[in-house]
Amino acid sequence: MELTNEERASRLAALNALLDLMRPSVQADGGDLVLVRCDVEAGVVEVQLQGACSSCAISSDTLQGGVTRILKDRLDWVREVIGGVDDSLDPESSSLLGTGGYVPRYRSQ
Repeated sequence: MELTNEERASRLAALNALLDLMRPSVQADGGDLVLVRCDVEAGVVEVQLQGACSSCAISSDTLQGGVTRILKDRLDWVREVIGGVDDSLDPESSSLLGTGGYVPRYRSQ
């Protein structure tokens, strides 16, 4: 079944709105969440984590447990989420972008 232009636009708008809701959490840790491509008819969405996410040990958990789960739960047409991490930054530059929300902090007593 082929979608109308209105249905395609509606799905894309809903996807972008949902990504915009998730992005501040990733940005708070010096990263970003970017839509790479989307096929609204096939239900395939490709996203990428950028910035400090490239040096974060839990970026794959963020993609699988967070982004993928939320997109599939809230957008019934999403069948597959392809996720990646932009690792073009070297680890030192990447880590300077954010501290990461899950990095334990040790206090000297």
